[in-house]
Amino acid sequence: MKAKKTILCVDDNEQLLSVRKVILETRGYRVLACTNGRKALEVFKQGGVDLILSDLAMPEFDGVELIDSIKNLAPETPAILFSGKVKIYERETRADVFLPKGMYGPAELLEHIRLLLVRKRGPKRTIARVALSSEIKATGSYPVAS
Repeated sequence: MKAKKTILCVDDNEQLLSVRKVILETRGYRVLACTNGRKALEVFKQGGVDLILSDLAMPEFDGVELIDSIKNLAPETPAILFSGKVKIYERETRADVFLPKGMYGPAELLEHIRLLLVRKRGPKRTIARVALSSEIKATGSYPVAS
């Protein structure tokens, strides 16, 4: 059984956070839910987070600040920023994807998450298997470690 990917989901709207959490958990993700950016950063620092999903507009520490702080700690961590107040985000951000709330369905969100996690993971190990298979065919024997 493959390990569940962990998503840090951040939104000051507890109802929307709860709905998003259920959607992600039913698709096999482990979800860490936070209602503010400062708490989310503390949770992230504990390790084990594969992707960030954050609201833009939150009191004190907004989504842009949160993603910026996380990317300073771990630049390879994929991040999705969303907002119900802004339809097009034109400021500089280190988020990988921006999604306006209400302009996408759960399927689109899940596809963005899947693609970002695949990109983070890199190519599958099948490349190494193909190279090994080619070497066996070419030499007629298994390679020996030296």
